[in-house]
Amino acid sequence: MSRTGRVERTTKETSVLVEIDLDGTGRTDIATGVGFYDHMLDQLGRHGLFDLTVKTDGDLHIDSHHTIEDTALALGAAFRQALGDKVGIYRFGNCTVPLDESLAQVTVDLSGRPYLVHTEPENMAPMIGEYDTTMTRHILESFVAQAQIALHVHVPYGRNAHHIVECQFKALARALRYASERDPRAAGILPSTKGAL
Repeated sequence: MSRTGRVERTTKETSVLVEIDLDGTGRTDIATGVGFYDHMLDQLGRHGLFDLTVKTDGDLHIDSHHTIEDTALALGAAFRQALGDKVGIYRFGNCTVPLDESLAQVTVDLSGRPYLVHTEPENMAPMIGEYDTTMTRHILESFVAQAQIALHVHVPYGRNAHHIVECQFKALARALRYASERDPRAAGILPSTKGAL
C-alpha cells in the first residue's frame, strides 16, 4: 500500500506544492527560494529516507516568513496524509544527532494530538543567509499542527547557528523515519490502547 501525500496550498502570499513518499529512498527536489531552508528540507528527506518534492513560490519581496511558514504547513499536512490509518507503524521515534559542537535530541509520537516542546540555545546569530533563525520554532509549530503529532526537540548546547538548526532537522528526519516505519511484529495492529490515533 502506497504511503504518499500530496498537498497544494495557495494563498495571496504563497503557492506551495508538497509531495512525500514515506517509503522512499531519500530523493529530494526542493525549491522554496530560501537557500538555507531548501538545505534543511533536503536534510529532512535524505535522512528520513522520504522522497520529498517541495515547490514554493512566495512573496519573498516582503521577507521569507510566509514562504517558510506555508511550506511547513503543507509539509505537515502531506506527512499526515501519507501516514494514512497508521496501522502497523512503530508510532514512537527518537534520535540524537551531533553536528560538531552542537547536539539535538528529538522525540516524536505520531499520536494525533499536536504538541510541541522546543528548546535551543539563546543568543543565536539572528540570520543564516536569508533564513531568520527564530523561524525554526515556527516551522516546527506549523508542521506539528498539521501533522498532528507530539514533538519534543531539545538542543542542550551549540555555538554555530548553522549547526544548531541543521542538527535539529537531521534528528527530526530520523525520529520521523523510525516512528513512521512499519513494525513487522505489529502488522495490522494500530499502536494505541484507545483504538484510534
